Amino acid sequence: MRHVINPYESTNDTARNNSDCPPVLLPEELFFAISLIGVVENLIILLAVMKNKNLQAPMYFFICSLAISDMLGSLYKILENILIIVRNMGYLKPRGNFETTADDIIDSMFILSLLGSIFSLSVIAADRYITIFHALQYHSIVTMRRTVTTLSLIWTFCIGSGITMVIFSHHIPTVLTFTSLFPLMLVFILCLYIHMFLLARSHASKISTFSRANMKGAITLTILLGVFIFCWAPFVLHVLLMTFCPNNPYCACYMSLFQVNGMLIMCNAVIDPFIYAFRSPELRNAFTKMIFCNRCW
Repeated sequence: MRHVINPYESTNDTARNNSDCPPVLLPEELFFAISLIGVVENLIILLAVMKNKNLQAPMYFFICSLAISDMLGSLYKILENILIIVRNMGYLKPRGNFETTADDIIDSMFILSLLGSIFSLSVIAADRYITIFHALQYHSIVTMRRTVTTLSLIWTFCIGSGITMVIFSHHIPTVLTFTSLFPLMLVFILCLYIHMFLLARSHASKISTFSRANMKGAITLTILLGVFIFCWAPFVLHVLLMTFCPNNPYCACYMSLFQVNGMLIMCNAVIDPFIYAFRSPELRNAFTKMIFCNRCW
């Protein structure tokens, strides 16, 4: 799976020599620090929702799903660094059975992070649509039972897909499936959001005050989507270039930015919690209580 996660390492040497683009390297310590911050921030999100009964609603459960996805992306890099350190210390046989198995497990976490983010953002978009245009029926449509069932199905599918993609990662159809989910998610969410905002604009007088208040949630999730695209699209492009033009010097030149694009993915897990805190007073208050006033719980 390493040739998918790190396309530049699999680039043909001739293509590298012709590209005149040396790889842009970033300190592993920087990756580790940002990944650790991402894990801590998203863990705080999960704890805040678990401890605050006012936040135990479908919308925040969907946000927790996204936080878990972000946390998996950060854990991937932390565990990868630990594995490299242990191997360099001589405790692991290079390319041995244990390292290969551990590498596949770690890579599956990376795939889970992407798939979990895609489906979490999709279900959040659907939740916002129902909240705005079916406000009176929202609690009968989006029940806690349906929320738990939906999230269970999503993560079961993501885990199964992650394992399958690791096993069959050398097959082009697997790579195409992996990369196609990204634009499909974008098309679904963008179509839903365009329809949502057009209806909101044309029927503003018919939308209840409750629905207009929830437009803020839709805007928040639009920001989350924009950050997700900005942070993950470069890596998806990496995978496509590695699959279809690995020997092209221009493709090799772009893939020399692999570590920069990897850093963007790590930053996504750090940025999302700040968006939650900035846009949601409820989460912001929960963070304040949890950090500065534990006795208030």
